Order: sequence, then C-alpha cells, then structure tokens
Amino acid sequence: MIELIKRLRREHTLAPDEFRTLLTGCTPKMLEDICGEAREVAQESFGNRIYIRGLIEIGNGCRNDCYYCGIRRSNRLVKRYRLDNDTVLECCRKGYALGFRTFVLQGGEESEAADEAMAELIKRIREEFADAAITLSLGEKPAESYERFFRAGANRYLLRHETHNPEHYRTLHPQSMSLAHRLRCLDDLKRIGFQTGTGIMVGSPGQTVNHLIEDILFIEKFRPEMIGIGPFIPHCDTPFAASPPGSLEQTLLMLSIFRLMHPHALIPSTTALATLSPKGRERGILAGANVVMPNLSPAEERSKYALYNNKASMGAESAEGLRQLNRQLKSIGYEVDYGRGDHPSRTKRTL
Repeated sequence: MIELIKRLRREHTLAPDEFRTLLTGCTPKMLEDICGEAREVAQESFGNRIYIRGLIEIGNGCRNDCYYCGIRRSNRLVKRYRLDNDTVLECCRKGYALGFRTFVLQGGEESEAADEAMAELIKRIREEFADAAITLSLGEKPAESYERFFRAGANRYLLRHETHNPEHYRTLHPQSMSLAHRLRCLDDLKRIGFQTGTGIMVGSPGQTVNHLIEDILFIEKFRPEMIGIGPFIPHCDTPFAASPPGSLEQTLLMLSIFRLMHPHALIPSTTALATLSPKGRERGILAGANVVMPNLSPAEERSKYALYNNKASMGAESAEGLRQLNRQLKSIGYEVDYGRGDHPSRTKRTL
C-alpha cells in the first residue's frame, strides 16, 4: 500500500484498480501515511502558507431543486435574502482592511435576468480593489454570462460537478438538470480563461467507490486550478434529511489523493469539514489543503445561507478572529498568507 502512495506522489496517477485499492483498504495508519505525503507535496508547492479567501454569501434564492441542498427552490422554510451591491462592497471593504485579497461571491443559482446586475457588481469590486482576485460560485450559466463576468473583472469560478456518473447525478438532482450541461459549463469556463474549480461531495447518498474513481479520473483529465472536496452533510428540510453524513476519514483520503495528483491546485479545507469535526479544518490542512475561507457576510444573514445543518463559523471576519486563526494555524506549523494565491500556471487573465 505504501508503494502505491509513493508512486502516486511520483507519477501523479494510478490505474483505476489501484485507486480502488487505496479507497477500499484505507487503515488509520495508511491514512496517516497518505496525509503526510500530501502535506509534504503541498509544502513543496506553497511552503507553510495557507491562503485566506473572504467568502461573501450574496443570496440564497435558487431556481434549482437539488435534493441535498438546504436552499433548494421547493424548501418553503428558508428565509430568502439577497445582498444589495452596496452591502457586498462594504463587506469587501471590511475584508480588504483586514488583509483579504481574494473575495469569493457565492450564491444560489439565479435567473439569467440577474446576470447583468452581477456583472455590474463585479465591475465595481474590480474598480475599487484592483489588486484583489474575484472568485464566483453562482452555478450554471450561459457562456455569454460567464464571458460578461470575466470581462467585468472576475478571475476564478468554482462549479463543483458533484459526481461524474450520470445515474448518480440523477439521484441527487431533478430531471430538469443534467450532468452533460454541468460539464459543458465547466468547459466554457476554462475556454473563456477563468481559473476554474470543480469538485465533489464525499459520501453523498448513493455514492459508490466506482463513482469516486470516476470523479478522480475526470478531475485528472480536466486539470482544474481549484478542487473543492467536502463531506456530504444532510439538511433537515431536504429529501436526504435522514441520510448519514460523509466520512471525515474518506474525505481526508480523497483530499490527499487529489493533492498528490495535482501538486499546484488550490484546495480548500472546507467549512463542511469544520462542521463535521471540531478539528476538521486543521485536519484538512494536514491532509494537503492550502486554502481557508472565512465568512465576510453580514452576521445577521449567515444563518439563512444553510446548505446543510449546523454550518460552522470560520471565525476570522474581524481582526481578533484573524489573530485567532493565525494562532490555530501556527499550532500545526502554518501561517496565514494574505496574497491572492493564484494557481502557478494561471497568473494572467485572457479573453
């Protein structure tokens, strides 16, 4: 088993059956070994620096009805909200004063009619914060909207594919959505010039080892600049309310596999990891992650952006919070990096 891990580090790939061996034969000792290898690879690429991104959850309205998501269209118990542009800009100003140089605008998938207003918001952020990176996570859009966002000044776009298996995709999504459309959107984003991210939930309902292997092989081929890996956590007002959460250990294993395959990728230690375990964020970093995303959203709105139950707070939206984050990172041998943290191969914007 250790030879498979060493070879994955050297060659950045394995045969499908060898990935199966890793995924099905993971002992606590093997998990410790692969996390250690992944941690060394991350430190070779990024040192002991962890990039911070200021997350701004701009709204929880969504036209989609994904079966796992707490802000799904048919959930009538959600208190909907949408931040106006001035509020978003004020969040950016506070974050910028604290040292943040990347803002992540995340929200439910709105109608195409809202895309022009979103482009105007991006333009205003770009004009005021010329040296900051702007990351979007707004779902599936027409290529024209992605191009408009890119011209307005956005740099990065995260669109997790969630599963590369069409049958599993249908288990998680209504018939109005399709994996083929999601993959087309990812191709559009790369073509336009975004630093593009994708990823999966680990332990989502119906997921098998075969599905995980398909995801590994897809991401290997797609070569995203960002990889989002987090555990599935159920929401009480969805069809999967009674489903068990994903495994922390399996999530860490997948995170480490992706770090060994993609040494320069930007891989966050997600809020979902911190929700699943009190030390989940730290364990994600020790498994090869190099990004954390404190929440800069207005405090009074954060509980409304509930994709899953009991979402953890990253606690770094103030000067004291950042000092505390630095202390936590230093306790495991890391420190905050306030830079933009672009992927090494994609430091220039093109369109």
